[in-house]
Amino acid sequence: MRHSSIFPRLFSLCLAFPLLVSAEYTSEALPDEGRLIPPQGAYSVEIIRDSYGVPHIYGKTDADVAYGLGYAATEDDFKNVSETILMSRGLFSRETGRKGFVFDLLVRLFQFREIVDREYEQQLSPEMRAICKAYTDGFNHYAALHPERVPPGLLPATPQDIVTGFVMRTPFFFGLEREIKRLMGPRRANDVSKHSKAHPGGSFSNDLPIGSNTFAVSPKRTPDGKTHLAINSHQPFEGPVAWYEVRLKSEEGLDITGGTFPGAPVVLHGHNPDLGWAHTVNLPDLYDIYVLEMHPDDPNKYLFDGEYRDLERQETTITVKLWGNLRIPIKREVLRSVHGPVIRRPHGVYAIRFAGYGDIRQVEQWFRMGKARTREEFETALRMRSIPSFNVGYADKKGNIWYVYNALLPLRDAGYNWRAYLPGDTSATLWTEYLPFEQLPQVLNPESGFIQNCNSTPFYTTVGTGNPNPEAYGVEFGIEPPENMTNRALRANELFGGDDSITEEDFYAYKHDWKYSEHSRAAALRNQIVDTVKSDDPVIQRALEVLRSWDLRANPDNTGTTIAVLSMEPVVRAEMFGQPVPDVVALFTERAQQLYEAYGRVDVPWKEVNRLVRGDLQWGLGGGPDQLRAIYGDWNGNYLTAVAGDCYILLVTWDPDGKVRSQSIHQYGSATNNPDHPHYADQAPLFARQEMKPTWLNLEELLAHSKARYRPGEDAWQNLKK
Repeated sequence: MRHSSIFPRLFSLCLAFPLLVSAEYTSEALPDEGRLIPPQGAYSVEIIRDSYGVPHIYGKTDADVAYGLGYAATEDDFKNVSETILMSRGLFSRETGRKGFVFDLLVRLFQFREIVDREYEQQLSPEMRAICKAYTDGFNHYAALHPERVPPGLLPATPQDIVTGFVMRTPFFFGLEREIKRLMGPRRANDVSKHSKAHPGGSFSNDLPIGSNTFAVSPKRTPDGKTHLAINSHQPFEGPVAWYEVRLKSEEGLDITGGTFPGAPVVLHGHNPDLGWAHTVNLPDLYDIYVLEMHPDDPNKYLFDGEYRDLERQETTITVKLWGNLRIPIKREVLRSVHGPVIRRPHGVYAIRFAGYGDIRQVEQWFRMGKARTREEFETALRMRSIPSFNVGYADKKGNIWYVYNALLPLRDAGYNWRAYLPGDTSATLWTEYLPFEQLPQVLNPESGFIQNCNSTPFYTTVGTGNPNPEAYGVEFGIEPPENMTNRALRANELFGGDDSITEEDFYAYKHDWKYSEHSRAAALRNQIVDTVKSDDPVIQRALEVLRSWDLRANPDNTGTTIAVLSMEPVVRAEMFGQPVPDVVALFTERAQQLYEAYGRVDVPWKEVNRLVRGDLQWGLGGGPDQLRAIYGDWNGNYLTAVAGDCYILLVTWDPDGKVRSQSIHQYGSATNNPDHPHYADQAPLFARQEMKPTWLNLEELLAHSKARYRPGEDAWQNLKK
């Protein structure tokens, strides 16, 4: 999983057409604090912080646990939890200024909050509504005790805020934001498809994500009957979709450890005693852009099946903070057609349709996945189809392993090119049904004894027999074709497929592999540079020598990795995201000179350049872009600051008798947004050394390694200082 934000880049485009009215000054008082603190006895919950600060939350009911999670997560990351709530209301720019404007605009355009308010009681079970309410009660409790941190208008948080947070984030994981960016450009980005009986349906986009791994090994491929699962999503290190580690246990059967996001009352991937799962981002074609044919005399009417229809039209006001308490309200129109939300641009009027729009049960599906105790129960949760994308890698105590290309794939007329824009004047392009769950690409218990997905095609999930057949899926689905293999997927198949007796130590080592495959794009670019660059400059000549002898590894002391990654990563990143691709030869020359100026040499050990930075502290790292030990960094001319990739890692093992144990690591620590806290960066040295820590699933073991034990409202944890 990885979330990429385009909102600040779109701000200037969206602001080009506002109706600006007078500035306003706001000053709002907080609600009475007593109303935000649940009455004594309303929830029965205890928070136990282990020696790394990870909250283990024990409650009588599932709602009790959600209340404790809301309180603990807010203690550790008040900023991102509160900003997620503001985002869900379309009020982000009110507190953050221009950086939040486009997000607010999209929340209003898609009417996410209105849909949640309308569907909240109809779609969600009473159990789920109680969990969402409990989480916000925990947030409100902490906020009431710290009014100095609370911006005006934030309190009280509501359950609808939490549900909207899930609804609004979902489409941006499968790439919708990139299409909106194209719409906001100065001219039409695509042609309009015409129907043809012979039309191939469109080509696959190269917009591949750059992160997330999962793999599982069954007893068929282990010498000791063990089953292993790697949960290894690659997220940004900071922000609203950075991982937060928790353990949740209730007397109603909830018993799970894993990762969650700010504002989420459930674990999004993890394991319970009986099973576990991981997600990686997939990019099927789940959205379409329609070009509307407007009435020549009425800009609010569009043609559909031979008749003109009225656009549904509303106005909305977005309040944007300038400085201090000065805010300006900006009015925008909100339009809808039969296809979905509508955007007017100088080059046309466009409607947007995406899979799962109107479904608000994402949070409930994740909750049901976490409560499942058998593969059949887990499949029942997946069949809700409320999470419209993400690959799923699964394993359980019985030795089952399972890969599912989870996607809500629209059933489309293959005569259109669905990667182009679609004519909006006909119901022939208005899809309403999806491919059934049982027909999705999936691999269950293959003969090879392992499955993997590293943001690549589902058609090479394993080696040997059992892979899905690509010929069964038309190009109109947009499923990643067989040739789309990341280096991580290539290496996973090489490592797991080349070892028929995988020990637990092997499994851990393969997860942290830091080599590029000989068949990878990195290897091809290395060869291109070596074969192409000609120069009399001694710096460039030395850089060529270093690159020519590079062994395709990114271990910390490797002196060839630095020039290789700095030269090739921008090329691979641009290719993955469909951006203009830089000249790798020119980039190689530029980076060689920069290295020489900064270090007086070009054969700089990788750990000196590849850095994990937290506050005033730094650690050298191994690993690199598109490796199983994935590290993505921002180059400042002297070194790379790691910003994404391997972050929260959870490795799970079931013994032959079904007993589970796991180890985890976070790139920073449990206090994700509190630099004065002892757990702000205490896991970083372990992370840099590629070491893991115990998860302490047993209460007795946990108490022997605990640092604080308290109930929400007590100060045993929040007053802990270095």
